[in-house]
Amino acid sequence: MIRKAILTAIMFMATMTMNAQKFALVDMDYIFKNIPAYERANEQLSQVSRKWQAEVDALSTEAQTMYKNYQNEVVFLSAEQKKARQDAIMEKEKQAAELKRKYFGPEGELFKKRTSLMSPIQEEVYNAVKDIADLRGYQLVLDRASDTGIIFGSPKIDISNEVLRKLGYSN
Repeated sequence: MIRKAILTAIMFMATMTMNAQKFALVDMDYIFKNIPAYERANEQLSQVSRKWQAEVDALSTEAQTMYKNYQNEVVFLSAEQKKARQDAIMEKEKQAAELKRKYFGPEGELFKKRTSLMSPIQEEVYNAVKDIADLRGYQLVLDRASDTGIIFGSPKIDISNEVLRKLGYSN
């Protein structure tokens, strides 16, 4: 009876081991920081973002200057002049807001540029991770850099360096 229970327990544990899923971790931040094309794309995005922000800031500054001048001169202006100045200030503020939306909005130029520069690199990394997962039989690969609540991940299951090697970037 005891022998039968022990044998059943051993068989149950063996079955559980065979069905155990394999997991791996990657650190996407680490991977991307070690891909020069990704770093170049990030720098290019930063440069274009600064350029576009300067354009938006210039329009906003111009609107602020127009408003300050208006405040200083308002007592000397006729009702028509006041209205014309107010309209001009509002138009300049509207231009600044439209330019900001054009560049930085959800469907703006920065989003489009980021997509065009980053998507091919991200796709390449994804394919490398998928290939390694298929080769090694991993059912799940988690990104330790994302906010997934991973408290500890053994370095033994981190495949970040393997992904970099597969992409041709040795470290």
